[in-house]
Amino acid sequence: MLEKLVAFCLRWPWTVVFLTLALTGGGVFLTVDRFQIDTDTAHLFSADIPWRKNEAAMYRAFPALEDIIVAVIDAPTGEEADDAARRLNDALQNRPLISRSWRPDDHEFFRKNGLLYLPTAEVEKTVGMMMGQRDVLTPLAEDPSLRGLSNVLLGNLKSASVSERIFTRYLAGLDEFSRVFEETLAGRSTEVDWGKLLSGGGSAGPTTPALEKRRMVLIKPVIDYSALQPGADAIELVRSTAADVGITKDKGVTLRLTGQVPLADEEFATISENMALNTTATLVVVTLILFAALRSPKLILAVLITLLAGLAITSGLGILLIGRFNMISVAFAALFIGLGVDFGIQFATRYREERHTDNDLERAIMAATRGIGGSLTLAAVSLLAGFFCFLPTPFLGVSELGLIAGIGMIVAYLATLTFLPAAIKLMRPRPEHVPIATASLAAVDHWIEGHRKLVLILTALAVLAGTPFLLRLHFDSNPMNLRNQQVESVATFLDLSKDPRTAPNKIEVLAPSLEAARELEKKLLALPEVDHIDSIDSLIPKDQDEKLALIERARSELRGALEPRKKPAPTEAETVKALTAATKALRGAVKSLKKPAPAVARFADNLDALAKASPEIRARARAAIFDGFEKMLGEIRQALGAERVTPESLPQDLRGDWISNTGLVRLEVTPKGDSNDRIVMTKFADAVMAVAPDASGPPIIVSEASRTVTKAFLQAGFYALVSIFIILAVALRNPIDVALTLGPLVLAGIMSLQAAEALGVSLNFANIIALPLMFGVGVAFHIYYVIAWRAGMVDMLASSLTRAIFFSSLTTGTAFGSLFMSSHPGTASMGEFLVISLFFTLLAAFIIVPAFLGPPRVPARKASDAT
Repeated sequence: MLEKLVAFCLRWPWTVVFLTLALTGGGVFLTVDRFQIDTDTAHLFSADIPWRKNEAAMYRAFPALEDIIVAVIDAPTGEEADDAARRLNDALQNRPLISRSWRPDDHEFFRKNGLLYLPTAEVEKTVGMMMGQRDVLTPLAEDPSLRGLSNVLLGNLKSASVSERIFTRYLAGLDEFSRVFEETLAGRSTEVDWGKLLSGGGSAGPTTPALEKRRMVLIKPVIDYSALQPGADAIELVRSTAADVGITKDKGVTLRLTGQVPLADEEFATISENMALNTTATLVVVTLILFAALRSPKLILAVLITLLAGLAITSGLGILLIGRFNMISVAFAALFIGLGVDFGIQFATRYREERHTDNDLERAIMAATRGIGGSLTLAAVSLLAGFFCFLPTPFLGVSELGLIAGIGMIVAYLATLTFLPAAIKLMRPRPEHVPIATASLAAVDHWIEGHRKLVLILTALAVLAGTPFLLRLHFDSNPMNLRNQQVESVATFLDLSKDPRTAPNKIEVLAPSLEAARELEKKLLALPEVDHIDSIDSLIPKDQDEKLALIERARSELRGALEPRKKPAPTEAETVKALTAATKALRGAVKSLKKPAPAVARFADNLDALAKASPEIRARARAAIFDGFEKMLGEIRQALGAERVTPESLPQDLRGDWISNTGLVRLEVTPKGDSNDRIVMTKFADAVMAVAPDASGPPIIVSEASRTVTKAFLQAGFYALVSIFIILAVALRNPIDVALTLGPLVLAGIMSLQAAEALGVSLNFANIIALPLMFGVGVAFHIYYVIAWRAGMVDMLASSLTRAIFFSSLTTGTAFGSLFMSSHPGTASMGEFLVISLFFTLLAAFIIVPAFLGPPRVPARKASDAT
């Protein structure tokens, strides 16, 4: 059948070439037009898995939790960070690419009821500080002018001098006013920090606790799922908006973006970084290896075109079948190059050998088909079965890879037996005058044959010695370890993970009602792995009766300041008169004081300078003093208007973050310890799921994904071994030969895992594809040897078959090794593990398989006599 197929292609070569190129063009068009990569590692798993269903239910109930950009703002002071976050949040409102922007630490509701969220002792201290400033606040509120300020400070001088502590604070206040006056007189803009002034020089105002230097703005962007980086436009808008409102490093304020959207976009950018350069370099090296293997530019060109055509067709078919590639299935290209080129090299090398014997080109092609076609067919069918065994697993990443890879093997096999013969005929490479076999390797064949027991014993000892590493083997299911930790989104994510209050790796739990949520919260808080839980009850202040009483008392004491009887604004003449009188009185007071008071004298000099200045300068001085005062009074008025808080009285946007439209109540559970540590997350997830099986969140993904992957590979591995065993049993009709084919392959897999663990290469979502890939490579190599051995071949290492396998493995190793050069840690680990696996696969093929096989059962034929 194969000979008839190849004969048809030789009879109609241009038809075959044009048809193949048409299919290639279609594949290229689909790839360029529709190529997409889903970088979300959660989507590597079937949506029917229970923990994926829980995640989907969470996002349906609380869609604001999905696809978020977290803008992290750091500044020298809390006030500057707060101001920068406010400016960014305000600027992002109603922008076309932003559906929602909000600050979790700032809301009108909290500005009004902020005192209720402080500890009772802090509330008592704060309202006491407010009431202690009543004698300053009330007269200034009634007369917010330079006249009023002069009268207040002059009137308080005598009482302040009675107490050393009060006098020191009074002088500090005079220095602050003097600083503002001097800046104003010099033509510079400034403002009194009333919060610092009235709190006795501290950094906090009278109504708020000390502020940290970091603020966060949460942004829900509009995602363009048709783009390779769906959030790129929204991310660029956030950055440009931040720059427009002055959030820049040169102004001491830094902006960093993290969250699901920046993480996914920057991961794709990392993966694609230098991709074109690496691909070009790989193709150049593969071409050089093909030249060393085939020694004919025309043959090399034929194999390369066959390979690239098959890759384009496979890519197009993959897009038609699955629509969007994922982090694992996108590696089909390296897989196709690694296996597809093997078919081409095997066929071309056999053709060279036949052409050396018979110079007729078409007869050589037909003889090559007759000699290698059976092995290629058996290898292709075995590979197809091995890859398709991943289809039933819920691990979609490898399942989709198995689908594309299986189809790719069909494409590569057909292209090798159709397009490649047609291309060889049309290109008409020169005759082969030099033998293909490597006779010098016959000595190695003889040594292995004479020391079979030693080779097998050493293999067994190596496997046994590596058993401790195999037992320590673990799967690193933390997706953050697959990302470049130097990029902004990942570095910021890890930075936030250090603080339990901002740690992203939390578990979300849904409860049907508020009462059920409270019962569940009690059970979860009893777990030693839980640090704390946030819920709607976290927004309900404690000890409200006592705090409200304190606030009411302060409101009553400060009524004169909060509801002042305003005096008429002074005229310019009245202002100058008041400043002059105050200057004279202060200078007289300085003389009567028992100790020097340069602050009083400095302030008197400034009042005198203001009295002599222009009305415009006095107006600016008044604004510098009282603009902040009016703002502070408004904040005090707002803070003292606090009312009792209940779940029902919360604003809808705050309530909606914790209670869904359908009445589901959300609990946010934070772990103890490093929330990004795999072991911490696994123990935390297991403990929470024992109490709340419907929970979701990153720690559960890390924990459950590891189990899903392990189960999927055990399941697929079992199916693959059984299916390939059946295929080989039907083809070889000898169970011992089947065992001789698969035994060394299993040993190679075990040694690969042992070596990877010994070298510190953990299995992860990315590099785990090395297992099915190297299983496929190993099956193909071992089938070639076993069939040749059954045909009576000896000195196999010296044969053209080994030459083909060697150069095929070099091209495969080049394709895999290029992944190791990636700046993306997951892709690099994939290349690293693939190279390790390839080494042991070749070791098994070249050394262990011959030792397993021993002398052929049929009359021996030397490699140079093989057909």
